[in-house]
Formats: sequence, C-alpha cells, structure tokens
Amino acid sequence: MRSLLAFGDSNTWGLIPGTYPHQRFSWETRWTGLLQNKLPDVRVIEEGLCGRTTVFEDSLRPNRRGIDSLPEILESNDPIDSAIVMLGTNDCKTIYGVSAHTIGKGIELLLGQLTKYVEPDKILLISPIHLGDEVWREDKDPEFDTKSVEVSKKLKDVYSQISLKWGTKFLAASDYVKASSVDEEHFNEEGHEIFSEVVYEKLINEVL
Repeated sequence: MRSLLAFGDSNTWGLIPGTYPHQRFSWETRWTGLLQNKLPDVRVIEEGLCGRTTVFEDSLRPNRRGIDSLPEILESNDPIDSAIVMLGTNDCKTIYGVSAHTIGKGIELLLGQLTKYVEPDKILLISPIHLGDEVWREDKDPEFDTKSVEVSKKLKDVYSQISLKWGTKFLAASDYVKASSVDEEHFNEEGHEIFSEVVYEKLINEVL
C-alpha cells in the first residue's frame, strides 16, 4: 500500500473552532479522514499538531518546531510515497514578528528535509487559509494582531514561488476555504469536507 504523509498544524489535527481546552473533530469529519475514505489504496499518515510552526520556537509552548519533528516522522514512516505540507499560520503570531518571506524560508528548510525521502513532484505544498480580519480579538486568538492577518494573506504568493523553485505541486487553501467565523482561524466541519475534496482532486490529477 502506498503512503501519504499529511504534515501540518491544528487544521490538520482537526481542532474544533472556539473550543478550549481544544477539542477535535472526529476522524470521520477531519479532512484527512475524509481523504482516506476517498483513497482506499493509500495509507494517509496524519501528522497534525496544534501550534506547529515551520522553524520558530515558542518559549511558552515548546516542541512545536516542524523542523525538529519532521526528520523523526520521516524516518519512522519510511518509505513515504507522497506528502502534503500545510504550515505557516502559527508563524504569523506576534511573538515571532516575521514576514511572509521569512516564513517561506522556513518552508524551504522543511522541503530540504522532506525531499531526502520524497521526490519533489510527489509533494503537495499548501499555503494555509487566511486569518480572519478580527482573529486577534480577546474572545478569539489574541496571539495574532492585524499585521498577522496581512502576513497570512501574502503566504499564497510566497509559497507558489517556492513550489516553482523546488518543483513541487502547489495548492492555496485560501482559494477554497475560509476560516470559521467562530474563531477566524480554523476550518469548520463544512470546511473540512470542501478541503478534502479539493486536495483529493489535486492528488489524483497531479501527485499520486
């Protein structure tokens, strides 16, 4: 059976918008689970972690750097036939204060690790959904601010250029799905369903 790694953050983990402590959509609802049902001959390896960044360390929430966890995940699941990478939302937090360009540099470091195990044309790089315009409110996620929102909207262009450079496939989640109005950060149930279909079509036509 072929294997497909889905490496991401809370939108891959399946966080239910507005829940704290965080609650998770069921496997049958998450886009990874829906994707698995559409691909019975492929084993979907779901590797989502809330708060995961590309390379940035949050001193208040350790062990979230993708660059630290990805090598172990790749080795433990080897061989991996194809992969999806969707990160960048958490990199927009005010604690890091970085640009979309700098976030892209983190993505490239991850691709450097990933391409040791998976051919570039078998990798689907996905730029995340945009943060909502008021995601920074106290009742939503004050770890972001208005600049965070603007940075999130620039990731699509940055990632598309990285994809061309590295020879991966590319998809912009923001072209198809919006963040839930509850927290302006995460997929709702409908978003998971829509996203699973979009990713499925991209995979069967260009990756698998």
